[in-house]
Amino acid sequence: FTAPWPTSAYTTELTTNRLARYVGARINGTLVGFGGIWLMVDEAHVTTMAVLPANRRTGVATALLLELLQEARRGGARVATLDVRVSNSDAQRLYRAFGFAEVGRRIRYYDDNGEDALVMTTAELESPTQLAIEAALRTRVEEGFARA
Repeated sequence: FTAPWPTSAYTTELTTNRLARYVGARINGTLVGFGGIWLMVDEAHVTTMAVLPANRRTGVATALLLELLQEARRGGARVATLDVRVSNSDAQRLYRAFGFAEVGRRIRYYDDNGEDALVMTTAELESPTQLAIEAALRTRVEEGFARA
């Protein structure tokens, strides 16, 4: 990331923010990725997703987002939203594979370089379409991990 969150922000997220839920992915005991959401009334907002460069395009991010959306459902969320840098085409591709669609743009959203953010949201998390998308992705990830 060009401007990662400071350690203090994660400490707050993990210890005092009752809206926050985080998941992590470990390979051979090493943390290779993590993601977080905030559960706000009937919405889950994806706050962060990160995977080590060596573990990208291996299914780790997909597995993390699948778990985050399950956590969102358990928390009563109806939809999931997120902000993503306009330049982050890899992340956008992942989110679109999950059914996220662009619904807005935040102009000069990122402090580090003034880059815009795309606002993306899912269909209803319990909709047959959304559930089918996630089931297909889960199968693909599980098959990929089984081969590894």
